[in-house]
Amino acid sequence: MSKYLSYEEALIKAQRFCAYQDRCHQEVRFRLVQWGIYGEDLENILADLIQERFLDEERFARSFARGKFRMKQWGRQRIVRELKKRDISDYCIRMALTEIDEGDYLDTLRDILSRKKDRLDPGLTAFEQNQSLIKYALGRGFELEWIRQVLDRS
Repeated sequence: MSKYLSYEEALIKAQRFCAYQDRCHQEVRFRLVQWGIYGEDLENILADLIQERFLDEERFARSFARGKFRMKQWGRQRIVRELKKRDISDYCIRMALTEIDEGDYLDTLRDILSRKKDRLDPGLTAFEQNQSLIKYALGRGFELEWIRQVLDRS
């Protein structure tokens, strides 16, 4: 046990940490280790947080997907990649992706491609413009099929 925090103090601190915003297990585990909590105490605190619903991976994944799509305008592939980095289960990732409406997804892709196109050098050929737009949207995590579909209609 940590010489700085008792089990109860660490649990209360972890509850506050999780109540502030949804967290994934990996993030909470890392924070507990930073606070000097290890071994059985760490596992018990995680179990308590899950049981008391302070920690919920599916809720975290859904919240993460909604937020990154709406605020940062990330595509599904980028969201999936970031969730996998956080060791989120495939089931939770699938549930998270249901938070993204297909119509909103297409509208967002159209918007980011339109804004990017306005910033491109007008001296570029149509092919070069398309390549640049495709590369940009892929980098934001959108799927090539969706990008082509939007570009073909514009």
